[in-house]
Parts: sequence; C-alpha cells; structure tokens
Amino acid sequence: MKDQQWREKLTPEQYYVCREKGTERPFTGQWLTCKESGQYKCICCDSVLFEAGSQFDSGCGWPSFDDVAGNKAVTLHRDSTHGMERTEVCCANCDAHLGHVFNDGPTATGLRYCINSVAIDYQPD
Repeated sequence: MKDQQWREKLTPEQYYVCREKGTERPFTGQWLTCKESGQYKCICCDSVLFEAGSQFDSGCGWPSFDDVAGNKAVTLHRDSTHGMERTEVCCANCDAHLGHVFNDGPTATGLRYCINSVAIDYQPD
C-alpha cells in the first residue's frame, strides 16, 4: 500500500505510530484492560498478532503480552533510536510498527511485548 493510501485508511495517531514508528502516550490506550478470550489484530491489515489470553498487566502504560499468536505473526528488528538498544516489533504481514519487546516479562516466556493500543484492535471470540 502506498503512503497516501495508509493516510486515508488510518487515523493520524494510527499513522504516526504504525507507519512513522511513533509511540502513543502511556496509559491512554483503549486496550490496557486484559481480555479473557479473543484476539488482537493489526489495525493496518487485520492479521492476528496476539491472543487475549497472553495479555497481562505490566503497569507500563501500554498493553503487554507474553507471546505472539504464531511464530510468523511479527518480525523483530534492532532499534537503537533515542540512545537505547531495543527490539522493535512489527507486523509480519504489512510491516506496521507495533511497539517493542523486552526480556523482563513475569511469565514463563520471560518476554513483555509492549504494544501501542492504536496499532491493534481487539476481536472477541
């Protein structure tokens, strides 16, 4: 999809986060509350990214997940912006920026996928 098509499809905040690798303000997203069942999909292309059962309250201000929905749901990229070394999480289908993954999760995976609410949409079962 071309840049203008993304601008027409997405809200300005969704475009900023997903296409320009921005970050929404913490504690402002609609998906902070954990859901019992369902899936979180990419706001850009509707690909399934996370199962609701993998969401946990990390207290960081963004939705957090301990695992992805499938081994090909996301791609990971080195991110050295803002004077930090992080791992960026993108949708494997459309390359939308979703957030970052950290190795400080409290569950057995040890991972915390810290994801912008505007980059995902919840679909109940």
